[in-house]
Amino acid sequence: MTPAARYLPLRELGLAAALLLAPPLFAQTDGDRREWPKTDFSKRTVELAEIESGGPPKDGIPALDRPRFVSTRIARAWLKAKEPVLVLRLGRDARAYPIQILMFHEIVNDTVNDVPVAVTFCPLCNASIVFERRVAGRVLDFGTTGRLRFSDLVMYDRQTESWWQQFTGRGIVGQYAGTVLKQLPSEIVAFEEFETSHRAQGLVLSRETGHSRPYGRNPYAGYDRIDQSPFLFSGKLDARLPPMERVLSVSAGGKHRLYPLSLLEHHPVSNRELGSVPYVVFARTGMVSPLDADRIEAGRSIAAATAFDRRIEGRTLEFAYRDGRWVDGATGSHWNLLGEAVAGPLKGKRLAAMASGVHFAFAWLAFNPDSEIVRSL
Repeated sequence: MTPAARYLPLRELGLAAALLLAPPLFAQTDGDRREWPKTDFSKRTVELAEIESGGPPKDGIPALDRPRFVSTRIARAWLKAKEPVLVLRLGRDARAYPIQILMFHEIVNDTVNDVPVAVTFCPLCNASIVFERRVAGRVLDFGTTGRLRFSDLVMYDRQTESWWQQFTGRGIVGQYAGTVLKQLPSEIVAFEEFETSHRAQGLVLSRETGHSRPYGRNPYAGYDRIDQSPFLFSGKLDARLPPMERVLSVSAGGKHRLYPLSLLEHHPVSNRELGSVPYVVFARTGMVSPLDADRIEAGRSIAAATAFDRRIEGRTLEFAYRDGRWVDGATGSHWNLLGEAVAGPLKGKRLAAMASGVHFAFAWLAFNPDSEIVRSL
């Protein structure tokens, strides 16, 4: 079963009918205990009634455990310039994970720069998050439970079969209930941004996955209309933003700030401070939405947005946007969307990433209701 099976009722029958036909809330049964023999259901941080079946069974959406990678030149044969990729940079290693592949697998168990990582994507929440999968010295491997909580992917680790909330990285059922995975910084940008910056040594997740999937197609066509209702979301919607508005979250010092991407489309740079941390937001329009058209490459244009600490080498930089480039006023260096100086005195330097990400507003606010929303720049 593929993600299309989860979404098919919504596309063919409409949202109201899909919700009527949605699977029931999760309730532990003898069958569940047989399916999850290692899971300690007595340990949990959430009510089991909050967890719903998303349609596919356990591992019905198969995680990738032995990912293969190709050069940007080879990937260019099937990956269009404006298609979104998740970029992970650890040390000198730089890898791009195309959303067109993550759409059908949701989890990639990988090792980058000797760090075991879980690269995750929940299409229903538009949430792409990377975690270190090492807990107290033990390396975990993750798969999909087939369940959702607040429309978000519930993962499990194969070692203990504990269940984890993808959006927060927190264990919610089982031995690791209450444990929080370390989140690693990553960005979602158009493939051309990654290719330009890392053409020589950057690697791209290959379509040779060992699974037959229609990579490049979007089984969730039309899902990200801004006034759409989220699928299988049982929480209370926050009225401050349309549920499917894409937002860039920025977190520091225990505080959260949200930038609607519709605002950033008209403001490619913003110098701000949060929790005593000076940071900058970069935004560029032109990346295609992976959740719009039937073929991802035909999706409508949306903004890609990133956030970085603007302190470097003992100084705090102030950025402006000139002639399609981000320029810092102190040195006149030019910077790209990935926070890398590409010209000028600071060429080769990289800004430290903020704790940030791009998600649907309903999902972020379900887990972080006390967030500040930026209304103007």
